[in-house]
Amino acid sequence: MVNLGFIVEGDSEKIIIESERFSAFLEQNNFLLVKPVINARGGGNLLPQNIGVFIQTLKKAGVEQICVLTDLEDEGSVDIVRERISNAEVDQIFVAVKALEAWFLADTGAMRQWLGEDGFIESYPENTPDKPWDRLKELVRLYSVRGTGSKVAFANKMVKHFNFDVTHASAHEHCLSAKELVDFFTHP
Repeated sequence: MVNLGFIVEGDSEKIIIESERFSAFLEQNNFLLVKPVINARGGGNLLPQNIGVFIQTLKKAGVEQICVLTDLEDEGSVDIVRERISNAEVDQIFVAVKALEAWFLADTGAMRQWLGEDGFIESYPENTPDKPWDRLKELVRLYSVRGTGSKVAFANKMVKHFNFDVTHASAHEHCLSAKELVDFFTHP
């Protein structure tokens, strides 16, 4: 088993990475997630001048590989985000396109459970007109379901009550950022 450490941009990312399903997925692929996952509390804290302290904390915990999970937000490309965060001690930087909430939209099973709609499918979860979070709020109105609440509350709800699984999101043909993360651990 490879001891794996994660540094994430925020609370929602931490919830997904620390979830039982994701830990089990990692273990099936010979990785052991070292907890707690480090929450950088914002993309700016992932910059090279700020990330060093997080890396040292993980190394002291016996981590052998370090990964970062962040959002694309309004940047022009994933490469720009990776270059901005780049650090020789980080093994992989995963960038959710446009934002992590696109992964929720891509997990058709979890979305169907949440919406109570067996026919729901989000065709292009990473290419919503606005941010994926706005699309989720729009779905609340369209399907008359209970509101999303905060992003953190929604992430918790998706993981704990609607069985969100990043491997399911990665199976969506138009959620390539989730697929990249899953492929990294399944095809080293």
